[in-house]
Amino acid sequence: MSDPIIDEPTPVDTLESGTVYNGRVWDVVSERFRYNDEVLTRDFITHPGAVAVMAFDDQDRFVTIKQYRHPVRLREWEIPAGLLDLEGEHPLASAQRELAEEVDLAAATWHVLADYCTSPGGSDEAIRVYIARDLAPAVHTFERTGEEADMVVRWISLDDAVDAVLDGRVSNSIFQIAVLTALASRDRGWSTLRPGDAPWPQVDWRDARRT
Repeated sequence: MSDPIIDEPTPVDTLESGTVYNGRVWDVVSERFRYNDEVLTRDFITHPGAVAVMAFDDQDRFVTIKQYRHPVRLREWEIPAGLLDLEGEHPLASAQRELAEEVDLAAATWHVLADYCTSPGGSDEAIRVYIARDLAPAVHTFERTGEEADMVVRWISLDDAVDAVLDGRVSNSIFQIAVLTALASRDRGWSTLRPGDAPWPQVDWRDARRT
């Protein structure tokens, strides 16, 4: 049997690193580094990372939101998600906070569905997708403004969501990855799910590079 496929952390000798643009949420950095006896320069976006939640009710529907996204001029169908923007907050706590803030829900059972890097050639952004079950109403004091002020909330089945992805009716990458990964996991009896506090290698690698 061949070795399993697994991403390999690869430290490199960074010769120079500097921020060339400071943004509201993410920055652009330029780095010179040595790789395979070459000196290379790459510009990329540094991102705090994010979490997203597929929250299933007792009818096996999950909650979705429709929200305006200005760069693509679309009101996209998405799942609740948010940035890892509170210093020291565990990703699971971030996911719980986002679920309450965006759709007024809390969950008693949490598992990790998927971890992925959104655009590894140009950004260090990593996203973790959770599955949440055993839902209950949540009370919060978060005021929804801007693009969140007119969000639409809708519950849909996984099968309907798969059809929407395969028909090309939804374009949000988190939605697509969550739905198709959940379909594969369901076909395996959800045996692929990891504990809600499972290690997150992509973020560990990223943070180790930043320090």
